[in-house]
Amino acid sequence: MQAPLPRFSFYAAVLPERFLERLARIVPSDRFDAVVATFGPPRRIGFRLNPLRAVPGETLAALRAAGLDPQPVDWYAEAFTLDASERAALMATVAYATGAVYLQNLSSMVPPLALAAEPDDQVLDLAAAPGSKTTQLAALLGSDADIAAVEVVRDRFFRLRANLDAAGASFVKTYLQDGTNVPRYRPEHFDRVLLDAPCSTEGRFRADEPETFAYWSERKIREMQRRQTALLAAAVDSLAVGGTLVYATCSFAPEENEMVLDRTLTRFGDALHLEPLPLDVPAAQPPLGGWNDEPFAHDLSHARRLLPDGTYEAFFVARLHKTESTVDDTPRRPGRTSRTRRR
Repeated sequence: MQAPLPRFSFYAAVLPERFLERLARIVPSDRFDAVVATFGPPRRIGFRLNPLRAVPGETLAALRAAGLDPQPVDWYAEAFTLDASERAALMATVAYATGAVYLQNLSSMVPPLALAAEPDDQVLDLAAAPGSKTTQLAALLGSDADIAAVEVVRDRFFRLRANLDAAGASFVKTYLQDGTNVPRYRPEHFDRVLLDAPCSTEGRFRADEPETFAYWSERKIREMQRRQTALLAAAVDSLAVGGTLVYATCSFAPEENEMVLDRTLTRFGDALHLEPLPLDVPAAQPPLGGWNDEPFAHDLSHARRLLPDGTYEAFFVARLHKTESTVDDTPRRPGRTSRTRRR
């Protein structure tokens, strides 16, 4: 394993040794030291302006009048960053208190944008809590949007509801339900499906917060992989033919990312195709071509890994297009005569 720089030796000494060994095989060798450095305190924080609560331009002007210095993000007009030292000052503003500002890492903003939903789409967020991406979808699509958000864990479900209310997105329909059950009730129903899957959260490890990695293990990765595979299959079966699905995690682990994607493409064959992401993010790099000396069966080059750099967290994002039915004898949605997406 490549040794981290001496100034970051504390992070390497605290984090699980096996995790670091795996990480050295996952990230490019010339980025390893920089990635290890991100397990310390963040250098910058991300946030977005919420048009459901206030006019974004007015919110931005108020933040600057409060002495803050938000820096714009090239690929998302409503997104900004601040030096991490300004976090407390941002949270003390009226804009934050009223929900006109939503704290969210830039990497977390990528999956809803990659989904590229349109105002008349029926949208499903399949594992929605705590709601950062659900509220972003609501902000992107507006109060007339048809969005369903599903969460299986009760306390997380109520946190989701509270965050939606605070963001002015109470119009989102919420369901306390296991996401794998959705195709039973809404087979091939949704034009767009977002699955930011439960994962080992490796991208959110902090060396000074041992609780963030206390339960990490390769066994947990395998458990997450099984759950992710089942949820992604449910997402595919819930998606209308012609629809778009985005799969994402905040894990480095190939078992949770490329491997889940590869197995899903094998399972659904010609019904599912990987597409390029419709936006260019500076932190993005191509996925791995294999793992443990085994190449993946499919070309996954359109998927993207986001490497952490002190502003971006680690993320994996893939966009899929469905071209054939995956559910037999599916009742048609009222008012629809085919599975082709509306234009």
